[in-house]
Amino acid sequence: MLYIGVDLGTSAVKLLLMDGGGKIQNIVSKEYPLYFPHPGWSEQKPEDWYEQTIAGIKELLKDFDKSQVAGISFGGQMHGLVILDEKDEVIRPAILWNDGRTSEECDYLNNVIGKDKLSEYTANISFTGFTAPKILWVKNKEPENFARICRIMLPKDYIAYKLTGVHCTDVSDASGMLIFDVKNRCWSKEMCDICGVKEEQLAKIYESYETVGTVLPEIAKELGISENVKVAAGAGDNAAAAVGTGTVGDGMCNISLGTSGTIFISSNKFGVDKFNALHAFAHADGHYHLMGCMLSAASCNKWWMDDIIGTGDYGTEQKEITKLGENHVYFLPYLMGERSPHNNPNARGTFIGMTMDTTRADMTQAVLEGVAFALRDSFEVAKSLGVKIDRTKICGGGAKSPLWKKIIANVLNLKVDVIESEEGPAMGGAMLAAVACGEYTNVEEAAARIVKVVDTVEPTPELVEKYEARYQQFKEIYPACKALFDKIQ
Repeated sequence: MLYIGVDLGTSAVKLLLMDGGGKIQNIVSKEYPLYFPHPGWSEQKPEDWYEQTIAGIKELLKDFDKSQVAGISFGGQMHGLVILDEKDEVIRPAILWNDGRTSEECDYLNNVIGKDKLSEYTANISFTGFTAPKILWVKNKEPENFARICRIMLPKDYIAYKLTGVHCTDVSDASGMLIFDVKNRCWSKEMCDICGVKEEQLAKIYESYETVGTVLPEIAKELGISENVKVAAGAGDNAAAAVGTGTVGDGMCNISLGTSGTIFISSNKFGVDKFNALHAFAHADGHYHLMGCMLSAASCNKWWMDDIIGTGDYGTEQKEITKLGENHVYFLPYLMGERSPHNNPNARGTFIGMTMDTTRADMTQAVLEGVAFALRDSFEVAKSLGVKIDRTKICGGGAKSPLWKKIIANVLNLKVDVIESEEGPAMGGAMLAAVACGEYTNVEEAAARIVKVVDTVEPTPELVEKYEARYQQFKEIYPACKALFDKIQ
């Protein structure tokens, strides 16, 4: 049988076709516009998502036996607010995860309602990207639109709704709304009251691997597939990517070195750190996960290479770096502020420690090490909760660098596993569809059978010791600069 994974990203929808054994048969990508109607705002039209998803599925299946398609599921950009009226028409463009208009609403939630109450209700505190402050923004700034709301959705769930007619969401994506009780995997009545919404406006909640319905007859006919094709709830992009890398079950870890960076730790037990430095979300495997998210990871290296020293030859620049653990230059990688663990939009990128003998290679090394140290900041929070991790998967564009993988292995003192096929949320979506259709009994079995480790980078005791001393110095820099960051804004 064949399974379709739909990764609804910010710039494009990526569609992946996987057979029952986990082999990728085809991949298609379709772009759509991103709108910035005001500085700091970021919107898209849900209708564009659906149109390009349908076009993408048609192209994906063009040369395959469509009767073999058994299931469809999703990974998707999180936090975005999609609102429909009583006629199921989109009321306004979706407000996206990277939209910054909700600072007033976040201040209200964190400081008036209070972080302690938010954490009690949802296991998290408010960030401008989350959905609840967006709902409050519409309530405060567009009351006429707020009054028309019949259904509240997340981006990928709009596609599921259009395919099946079922108003659904999954536990992992709902976790990022700040209106979901993560521990008990249900909507928070208190947060509904705070946001002024009724539970019937919110979707029915499913586990990520559960079937929400089948494809509507008219859509099945248009796509040339059976009306019996199952649609599974899917997951938020990070949880779906974790499924695709096999980061499921207790005590598994994945580091993503993309534009942003994440450290994702799966756990069978629910846990929240006392400062809410990490996100505590429900996971697509039926359990939970902790996630630290830094806003600039591989993008720091891209900025340094492309914009500052003006070269696209990343490999040659890194060949000059030979003395790991001995660099006297440090870099704070907060080029767009920082999320985990500092939650400070005013934080800024900072070099410190340069002398007259500092070289270009030292500066490049500091950028790579700064990202690794910042990832360790989040890892230390997880360890404070008693989480024990000795190895991690790694993915993302930055993971193509052997040097960066070596630095991360030694800074975090973890074995770093490289997987055979890295296709992110689309792969995770296809795997969730396969579980929903009974191809695998659960998500962990699917991951064990499909995900293959092809290389492991191991830390060395001497280098771990050197980086331990460097990290202890690094972690003193942000507190020393924090007051200055606030002043220079």
